Amino acid sequence: MDRNTIIGIFLIFLIFIVFGIINQPSQEELAKARKKRDSLEKLMHDSLVRETQKRTVLTPASTLAQKDTTTVFEPDSIVLKNLEEKYGVLGKHFIGDTCFIVMENQKLRITFINKGARPYKVELKEYRTFDSLPIVLWQGDSSIFSLNFFAQNRSIRTQDIFFEPLTKDSILDASSDSQHVVFQLKVADNRYLEFAYSLEPNSYKLNFSIQSKNFHEITSDRIDYMLLEWKLFVSQLEKNKDFEQSNTTIYYKYDAEEMDYLSETSDDKEDLKTKVQWIAFKQQFFSSVLFAKDPFLNATVESKKYTGSNPRIIKELYSEMALAYAPQETEKKSFVFYFGPNHFHTLKNQDIAELQKIIPLGWGIFGWINRFLVIPVFNFLDNYISSYGIIILILTILIKIILFPLTYKSYMATAKMRVLKPQVDEINQKIPKDKPLERQQAIMNLYKKAGVNPMGGCLPMLLQLPILFAMFKFFPSSFELRQQPFLWANDLSTYDSVLNLGFTIPFYGDHVSLFCLLMTVSTIIYTYQQNKLNPQNTTMPSMKIISYMMPVMFLFIFNNFSAGLSYYYFLANIITFGQMYIIRRFVNEEKLLAEINENKKKPIKKSRLQERLEELARQRSQNNKKKK
Repeated sequence: MDRNTIIGIFLIFLIFIVFGIINQPSQEELAKARKKRDSLEKLMHDSLVRETQKRTVLTPASTLAQKDTTTVFEPDSIVLKNLEEKYGVLGKHFIGDTCFIVMENQKLRITFINKGARPYKVELKEYRTFDSLPIVLWQGDSSIFSLNFFAQNRSIRTQDIFFEPLTKDSILDASSDSQHVVFQLKVADNRYLEFAYSLEPNSYKLNFSIQSKNFHEITSDRIDYMLLEWKLFVSQLEKNKDFEQSNTTIYYKYDAEEMDYLSETSDDKEDLKTKVQWIAFKQQFFSSVLFAKDPFLNATVESKKYTGSNPRIIKELYSEMALAYAPQETEKKSFVFYFGPNHFHTLKNQDIAELQKIIPLGWGIFGWINRFLVIPVFNFLDNYISSYGIIILILTILIKIILFPLTYKSYMATAKMRVLKPQVDEINQKIPKDKPLERQQAIMNLYKKAGVNPMGGCLPMLLQLPILFAMFKFFPSSFELRQQPFLWANDLSTYDSVLNLGFTIPFYGDHVSLFCLLMTVSTIIYTYQQNKLNPQNTTMPSMKIISYMMPVMFLFIFNNFSAGLSYYYFLANIITFGQMYIIRRFVNEEKLLAEINENKKKPIKKSRLQERLEELARQRSQNNKKKK
């Protein structure tokens, strides 16, 4: 890439930014579009309500944690008769009184509803959203959890059926050792379907089981499976909605294979045709996981962006799992729900295989660095230091100390080439430009005699890249940094806004992140120093321009990223400045040049490969002479 190409790319990039600013809709246009969309959705909603009222009997819901239900409208006998004709013995269970049961421990508060015998609301008691609201992973009617099967030649969804709660209390004592909630769909004295839930103290896990007795007498004899349907409209919990949306998806673990996941940035759907052990609806820092003790036969999972008008909803997550079903007297399936934070050691201690891998720590060597180096050191420091800004500082210093030998080697390689620059310039003057191959060979011979490796400055820097990328994955996904303040940053897990612009710049955002700005400025200064010290950059002006473009690109990329990540890169630059200053104070370039000149007097030691190549060239030359 020459200078003109780089200038052209920069101008195109600038045109896109200006075009985006000029053509972004005004506030009035956005308000009109929002009003039109809301009115259309309201019209559709009212139409759906009217249609529903024609076909079903409305029953008022009781207040949360209230034992006695309010007055219930008597069902029309015609409606009841139609339901019994349609669904047989199950028909009368499609109408009933709605009641709620609350179960909680030190970590969870779960509200169950008898319609569908399912969790209605799941709240994490220890945490709050970015705007101080309770963390709710499972919210009311915006969720579906239903067992679907065929009975009376009809498709039945337990989501629409009223179960009888066998638990007498509507609020269970959080201080008790173990709590149980049982819902029963009783068809006859010895024929029923039960959903049972139990919650242990100080745990993020909810035990769940489906048990039936003689239920096969009303289901079709031909079916050998039932479907467990699970859907959530995922709510925004973190400050950076776009970043949280791009880190929300479905993870799943095959029974005999490794974990996998759907795309995080685009709509995605997969048919899992082999046995599945668990499925996780994963957000940036919290997850809802369903683990099957007897693996699901197969499953379908889907993740897609939410297109409705609720500004707090970020995605729709859906799964449908097949359960093996045998028409026998008793049948029981056991499961475990996990509702909790995406904290590495918390997930690892849940006795659910590979659950901690839903935290995106990077693949291959990047993940190994985070799991076996960064996280242990980070957690060790966390035991003694309360400020996460100080922990990041100490972690950065430790990493730079470990990498110091590579930094020193890189500097020495650059210093050797710098002291040899006058001799390189002399070769360039002797050999004309129209003989580039001859000139390059002469320069390489000079480096070889002097014992200088021209790639010696690059290779140590390349070896540092795994840690650089590991940090890029660690900080945005580190639960420890969530809502932890430091200096002007209120939350190190998201961007630190010191100035709201009032308008949006494409690819940049609507705010100014100070840590990102400091990182960019320090990177430009570091690049300037490196260009001064590296003699190769004076002969390659295009590379020099590219080196300055990269920090500017980082300014746009990192402005919406974790403040902890920008803070780490800023500290790394500052510490590197200090290391370079110390090295320069102790390296005498005149003495270094004298050592290089001494090396030039020694005979060049050839490698075996080079000796072999020269021998082949000699043999070829002799054969050519014989032929002539």
